[in-house]
Amino acid sequence: MVKVQKNTVLSVLLLFLWSNCKHMDHLSIIKSPILEELEDFKCLFESSLSTSNHLLKSVIEHIRQRNGKMMRPMLVLLTAKLYDGICRSTFHAAAALELLHTASLVHDDVVDESSERRGQLSVNAVFNNKVAVLSGDYLLATSLVQVEKTRNHDIIEVVARLGQDLAEGELLQLSNVSNLSFSEDVYFDVIRKKTAVLFAACTKVGALSAGITGEKVENARLFGEYIGICFQIKDDIFDYFENKEIGKPTGNDMLEGKLTLPAIYALNTTKDAQATEIALKIKNGTAQADEIALLIDFTKKNGGIEYATSVMYAYREKALDLLAPLPDTDVKQALTAYLNYVVERVK
Repeated sequence: MVKVQKNTVLSVLLLFLWSNCKHMDHLSIIKSPILEELEDFKCLFESSLSTSNHLLKSVIEHIRQRNGKMMRPMLVLLTAKLYDGICRSTFHAAAALELLHTASLVHDDVVDESSERRGQLSVNAVFNNKVAVLSGDYLLATSLVQVEKTRNHDIIEVVARLGQDLAEGELLQLSNVSNLSFSEDVYFDVIRKKTAVLFAACTKVGALSAGITGEKVENARLFGEYIGICFQIKDDIFDYFENKEIGKPTGNDMLEGKLTLPAIYALNTTKDAQATEIALKIKNGTAQADEIALLIDFTKKNGGIEYATSVMYAYREKALDLLAPLPDTDVKQALTAYLNYVVERVK
C-alpha cells in the first residue's frame, strides 16, 4: 500500500515537472524573437506607473508582486514583428492594453468581492474597495495617456472600444445570472466580451502599429480572438479541479453564480432534474457548498470537461489555420508556441 502511494506521488511529481519544463520551453520560444523589445517595453511600462503618491505607489507595488509574464504585451510585439513593424507606437499601444487589462482586474475583484487573484491577495483585500476602485481608475487613465502617444487614430479607437466591451461583458455576465436557460451562445457572447476581445485587441493593435491594413488586420484580430477563447475555456476548466497555484478554490465560478461551458454541456445533454435544480440555485445564489460539489462531480461524470477541452482545441486549430499561409519564421514559431502555452498551461 505504501509502495503504491509513493509511486503515485512520484508520478504526479514527474508529471508536474514535465508540464513545467514544457511550459518553460514554450515561453523561451515565445520570447526568443522579441527579447530586446520586451526589455524596452518593460522600461516604458515601469516609467508609466511612476507616481509620487505614497498610497498609490503601495498599490502599484502590490500589483507588481504578481510577477506577470507580460503575455498580452508579448502578443502585441510578436504580431507587429510578424510584419517587420515594431516601432514606438507598438510599445505605447502594448502599455495601454496592459494598463487597461490591469485596471479591469482590480475593478473585477471589487465587483466579485474576491479576496485573491492568482494566489495573491487582491487590492481590495489588502487595502479596501475605495482604494481599489480609485487605483483602477488611475490605471485606466494612464492607459489613455499611453494610447494617445501612439498618434494613431485606429489604435486609439481599438483601445477605447475595448474599454466598452470589457464593461459590457461584465454586465452581460451579471444579467445572465437571472437567465433560467443554460445557453452556449450566451456563454460565448460573455467570454468574447470579457476575455477574447482583449487578446483580439492585442493582435489588432500590433498589426496596426506595423502599418498593416485590410484583410491582414482582420486575420490578426481573429487570431487573437481565438487565443482568448482558448484562454477562457482553459480557465473555466481549472475551476473544476483543486489547484492552489491558480489562486481560487474549486467551484469559485459557481459560488459567484456562473455556469461555464463544462456544466452547460452536461446539463443540456442529460436534462437531469436534480442537476438542473442545483444549477438554478447556483444562478440565484442560494446553492450550498455540498450542492456545488455535487454539480462539479456531475459535470465531470457526464463529459463536461472532455467536451470543453475538445471545443478549446477546435479553436486552437482555427487559430493555427490563420498562421498556416505565413512564412515559417521564428516569429511564426513563437506565435504557435504562444497558442500551445495557452491550451497546455497548468495555472
